[in-house]
Order: sequence, then structure tokens, then C-alpha cells
Amino acid sequence: MLLLIVKIVFAHLLGDFVLQTNKMVKDINEKGIKSISLFVHTAIHLILLLVVTGFESKYILGVWMLGFSHLVVDIFTKIYLAKKINSIKVLLLDQVLHALCIAGFVYYYYPYAIDWDIVIGKNAIALYSALVLLVYVSPIVIKKIIEQFKFTVPNNGLDNAGKYIGILERLFIFLFVVLQRWEGIGFLLAAKSIFRFGDLKANKEIKLTEYILIGTLISFGMGIGIALLYNLIVSL
Repeated sequence: MLLLIVKIVFAHLLGDFVLQTNKMVKDINEKGIKSISLFVHTAIHLILLLVVTGFESKYILGVWMLGFSHLVVDIFTKIYLAKKINSIKVLLLDQVLHALCIAGFVYYYYPYAIDWDIVIGKNAIALYSALVLLVYVSPIVIKKIIEQFKFTVPNNGLDNAGKYIGILERLFIFLFVVLQRWEGIGFLLAAKSIFRFGDLKANKEIKLTEYILIGTLISFGMGIGIALLYNLIVSL
């Protein structure tokens, strides 16, 4: 079963990210269901699936069904949803749906049982809760605390860049703490300091320095605290 999963995933990655050119993507975006590139892309996937499964007769039906499902998913995500949501969400949903189709394909040939204790057990729920705290709750809490200082940040950077930088740094911190790699936090803090030094030096604004320092320390503190709480729950 594992070998089949590896083969199918490899074929999918080749078809979606290596052999699908920017020209094909543009053509699909512009012409939609009438795009020749959409069907060429599906045909490429079908050929790749046939090749990786060695043209074995027992896989032929499943391969055709998987190829057809790939076309349906692409029409739904790249043509229908592309007009309603941003490209990142389209990409994520597109890949999730393809993954579900692949899971169904594998299950057809090698029925497997899902261990729900892993998916919705104590450790899993603790992980999901930690991610929600890191990605969604923390930015709100930090923003509310920072607002108390009534300092207007110079708006000459990317929109919401600070928010996303904070989310990424907390995710990295969480990973470092869970893996007991505390030195990684020091590296992260040093790297952020180096990149921020030029901006702070150019602005020559003490309030901005203090603002960034407070935000950084709160963010790091929340990341470490959430990770330690997660480790504690997992260990119980």
C-alpha cells in the first residue's frame, strides 16, 4: 500500500507542479472550461498514473476514475472558486480535494481503517487548539495590548506583513519548543533583530524600537507558553 501511495503522490506532484506550465495555468484561468490546456493537463495526469502503476490491468479502472476526478476538482477549484476566493485558498483547497481523491483510490485497492484516536484524540485536539491559539488568537491579543500604547506605526511596508511575520515566528517557536530545540529560538530572535536593525536605524525613532520590542517579546512569550502548555497536556 505504501508503495502505491508514493507512486500516486509522485505522479500528482509531477503533473501539478512540474509539467503544468505557467502558460497552461494562464490559459485555464482565461478560458475556463473551454481551455485546451485543462484537458491536456488532465491527460498528462492520466498518462503519469498509468506509467507509475506499470499499466497493470487491476489499476486501469481506478486510474481512469482518478484522472476524471482530477478534472472535476480542477474545474471546481481553478475555474469556479477562482472567481470567488483568493489564489492561496484555491491552491490549498485544490490540493486537499486531490489528496482526498488519492486516499479514495488507495482505499479501493487496499482498504484501511482510520485510527480516530490519532485524528480526534487528546493529543490531536491539543495540537489543533495550539494552532488556533498561535495563528488566530495570538494576533488579536497582541494587537489589543499594543493598541494601549497609542503609537501609529509608519505604514510603508506590505499590508499585514507584521501579522504574518508574527504568526510564522510563533509557529517556528512552537516547533522548536516541542522538539526541545531551544537554540532555534535564539537563532530566530537573532535573525529578526538583524533584519529589523536597518529599519530602526533609518527611522531613528525610539518609540518604534520600543513598539517592535514589546510586540516581539509578547509574541515570543505566547509562542513559548502555548508550546509548553501543549507539551504538558501531551505528557498527561
